[in-house]
Amino acid sequence: MFSRNGFALALVLVLAATIVPAGVGGVRAQQQSAPQAQTRKPQRPDETIDEDDVERVETDLTNVLFTAVDRNKRFVTDIKQDDIRILEDGVEQKVFTFQRETDRPLSLAILIDVSASEERTLPEEKSAAQQFVDSVIRQQKDEVAVLSFTGDTTLEQGLTGSTSRVRRAIDRVEFSAPAGYMGGGLVVPGTPPINGDSRAGSTAIWDAIWVTSDEVLSDTSDKTRRAIILLTDGQDTSSRKHMAEAVDKALKADAIIYCVGIGDNYFDGVDKGALNKISERTGGRAYFPRNEEDLRAAFAQIQDELRSQYLVAYSPTNKAKDGTYRKVELDIVNPERRKENLRLTYRQGYFAQSAVDAKPRARKP
Repeated sequence: MFSRNGFALALVLVLAATIVPAGVGGVRAQQQSAPQAQTRKPQRPDETIDEDDVERVETDLTNVLFTAVDRNKRFVTDIKQDDIRILEDGVEQKVFTFQRETDRPLSLAILIDVSASEERTLPEEKSAAQQFVDSVIRQQKDEVAVLSFTGDTTLEQGLTGSTSRVRRAIDRVEFSAPAGYMGGGLVVPGTPPINGDSRAGSTAIWDAIWVTSDEVLSDTSDKTRRAIILLTDGQDTSSRKHMAEAVDKALKADAIIYCVGIGDNYFDGVDKGALNKISERTGGRAYFPRNEEDLRAAFAQIQDELRSQYLVAYSPTNKAKDGTYRKVELDIVNPERRKENLRLTYRQGYFAQSAVDAKPRARKP
């Protein structure tokens, strides 16, 4: 069993120059891509598009990625378009594209809780995360960012395709005790902060998800699959944002959240309900490892899932560009396949574009 000690620690919010500025890409929960008219955005923050060499295109397709597992939790890779149907706000939609997604580039953010409740398990978490990066990341195709958080969030490494940089960033992540921390969950009074607004000894999970979605993943290429891999116990104590706001921001960035929940007997354990909720709403999954072997198995399953997805694209019957939330439902309609009791995992909704965001976007030939 995992066992962890300590009291929560505050870090200073440091968003380095490598982060793409917030708000550049606008709302992207309704992905706009089609085989004949795909939007092209820079793959890296320093990559630019020659404005003299673009054509302006606009499409209105909504993309939904999903996975299917059987009763033995094995991924099912032979689903056909006729096996499923998709509904938006209760109205069945006509599918424009249905295909297996095994080679789409990945834009991942590894988000690591370094509060006191992670002190004892942090070395195992870092090792498993580094092994995951070595197994998943393809040079010149995928990109990863690394962030750590307690009361505030620190960017350890901006999005990069270099596995060596990601490994070094993960290696730098460490527990740093707040003033007065004695170990064993014992804290004695320390010197109060000058500004009186320190969040030392707290954990702000929802803030960390919000800023990661907004500042790191929101302006990545439309061609990538975006995901947050969150390592935490789910016990939020100081976020200024609510859980719903964090989930909504992830949905607007088209980011799936995979949670790896690790608890500590000295604290309040794992909030499985919270972690399951944010994973399910964004189309991800929550894992609750009991030991190091389970932890590595969780990362292996995330890797398999990222390579075992289907893409469903449809043009919504509701054409209003009003920025409202649209509920998505996906189910099996083939009677024979229904007998298999397959479980489908997908995001449960998205935010439509607003009129302000619905502008033609650049595509480089």
